[in-house]
Amino acid sequence: MVTEKTYRLVAICASGLEGLVAEEISLFKAVHVKTLQGAVSFEAPLETAYSLCLWSRFASRILLNLLEFDAPYTDSLYKEAGKIKWDEHLGLNSSFAVDCTAVNSQLGNSKFAALRIKDAVADWFRKRYNERPGVETHRPDVRISLFLNGEKATISIDLSGESLHRRGYRSASGKAPLKESLAAAIVHLSGWNKDLRSRTMFLDPMCGSGTLLIEAALIYGDVAPGLGRNYFGFLKWKGHDNKTWNRLVSDAIKREENGQNKPWPRILGYDYDRSTVRAAIENIEKAGLTGRVHAETQEIAVLENPIINPRKDESGIFVVNPPYGERLAEISEAKYLYKCIGRKLKEKFSGWQASIFTANPDLADVFDLKSKKRLKLYNGPIACQLLCFELQEEKKDQKETIWNLRERPSQEEAKDFFNRLRKNLKPLLKIAKKEGVSCFRIYDADMPEYNMAIDLYGYWVHVQEYAPPKTVEPEKAAKRLKDAVMVIQDLLGVKRNRIFVKVRQQQKGKNQYQKKADKGRLYEVREGSYRFLINMTDYLDTGLFLDHRITRKRIQENAEKKRFLNLYGYTGTATVYAAMGGANQMTTVDLSPVYLSWTKNNMALNGFGSQNHRAIRADCMKWLSESKEKFDLIFVDPPTFSNSKSMDIVFDVQKDHAELIHRAMKRLEKDGLLIFSTNFKRFKLDSTKLGKFKVKDITPETIPFDFERNPQAHLCWEIRWQ
Repeated sequence: MVTEKTYRLVAICASGLEGLVAEEISLFKAVHVKTLQGAVSFEAPLETAYSLCLWSRFASRILLNLLEFDAPYTDSLYKEAGKIKWDEHLGLNSSFAVDCTAVNSQLGNSKFAALRIKDAVADWFRKRYNERPGVETHRPDVRISLFLNGEKATISIDLSGESLHRRGYRSASGKAPLKESLAAAIVHLSGWNKDLRSRTMFLDPMCGSGTLLIEAALIYGDVAPGLGRNYFGFLKWKGHDNKTWNRLVSDAIKREENGQNKPWPRILGYDYDRSTVRAAIENIEKAGLTGRVHAETQEIAVLENPIINPRKDESGIFVVNPPYGERLAEISEAKYLYKCIGRKLKEKFSGWQASIFTANPDLADVFDLKSKKRLKLYNGPIACQLLCFELQEEKKDQKETIWNLRERPSQEEAKDFFNRLRKNLKPLLKIAKKEGVSCFRIYDADMPEYNMAIDLYGYWVHVQEYAPPKTVEPEKAAKRLKDAVMVIQDLLGVKRNRIFVKVRQQQKGKNQYQKKADKGRLYEVREGSYRFLINMTDYLDTGLFLDHRITRKRIQENAEKKRFLNLYGYTGTATVYAAMGGANQMTTVDLSPVYLSWTKNNMALNGFGSQNHRAIRADCMKWLSESKEKFDLIFVDPPTFSNSKSMDIVFDVQKDHAELIHRAMKRLEKDGLLIFSTNFKRFKLDSTKLGKFKVKDITPETIPFDFERNPQAHLCWEIRWQ
């Protein structure tokens, strides 16, 4: 019996995948398997090396060691490389290249070290044949690998030729694509394998160019990832055993055919970017998986559980690689997008397994899910985490506040105010519950001596005291405010740290939108099925205009397949409603970078990507006069007064509204709709200057239930072309 020749081999891989690669090697004829940093060394026959080139899902390269030696100097590289019988590996008509990887090496430039090996090979042939092989850096016949670790050097033949992550199916990629080997590891570690029941679904809701989907299909179909490649480093290597290789390929083809014939699960991907989805479909087709893998355009915002009837033995594995952000603003958006993903998982995917790969471990806890394991992986040099969850049925949100009103005040002070506030709250709480509203006004200067507005924002209370007239003594005003806060605590049973108090007075000039504090915390609140970020301390307004609740719904109802423009966009709440209404394109214009960032965060919190939304920092009046774009739906809610340094004019809504509307209407399509609103109570619409337009007062229709006591909370009109 002839003993099969064994070779010293090394499988190179990304950090964190060494254990997976070692498991793969153990499936074939291999001994002395040893896990290293970013590599696994072993001894095996050539057939095993070929099998790994064909079948390894996690390795990057398979190297066949030729020589190991001490290399304290670059001349040592040349001298030792000259001892190898190079004509056993390549001929005069062959092309070759030398790659060098150095770790803690004292030999300086790795390119120079590679050059010394190249010179040694060329000179070796010249001495014996008076000729030398040619050098080809792209897909050479034989690729030589030099690895320097301190003063140790290893020269190898790279049997893979180029990285094994290049399966041959990816012709197009989205932003920061995952290498196929890392994607396969993520899919494998999520619990997906070829032996799963066909009623187990695989879902990637942010599939990008489809790499996770395709790797999941290759795993389930028992497809060798190397079958799609037409180039390996051993194919023109002189030691190549073509017979063995052809046999392995034939066996792999048979396994793929068997995999195609078994029942298949649903493998589904979504992405908000249409061009990225087109790239995914192209890659799926190139991988030969059309009909097996499906990708379509969809936002996270509308993500639902695709398993229609989970009682019929169906289950699912949810895997996603969401964006992590490189700049501070992007990280902020990523954080709120992660919150949305975590909320969707809790609300929609009970019973599923979920794995989230994040390149920003600082955001790992934002999902608000308890992971069963966290695995450290690397995407190139970037340290990442794979978070794995088993999703249980979501219990009722404990933060959903149920207000239990006290029947009688616990003290006599401000008893009348207690009774009025309780009288207001009883019907308001019922209506709010029925309409799914958690942010609403409960009091608005109903009693002259308690001149304030009180709003509930979910779990918190927001109190705005209207500045008292000079005829009221400051001490008396302060006493009333203190009493009012005590009544709120008493009636609602709420702690003082959940009550935020501000004094609202007329603002002029630069002070109108400046910060009142600098605490910076944003709170998340719910309005129907939407989520918004509010700031209870830094500004006079919170970031969510409660009186526009119906107006926002009106925008949503008119937004489907429309181009939407939100002028003076503030925190983008109307843009979120337009997005949820199915707007094709959204543009938010505001002069404040803070509000534009807030808008992007609100969009991300509700699961919307940036592909169809632009946030433009500009003076709205100037932007309207310079823009040539057309829109189908425009929302204009200007400030009462503004004179920022960045503006060409001092804006006064009463004086300038007609000009503003005229400029906005030039941007409106002939069959479009403009909604104009203002909260300036003394405002009078100048109909004489708007005669060419069809104007309809919709103020009564847009005042929500909690503002019915103050029907002029805002004024609102629909404006169309005649």
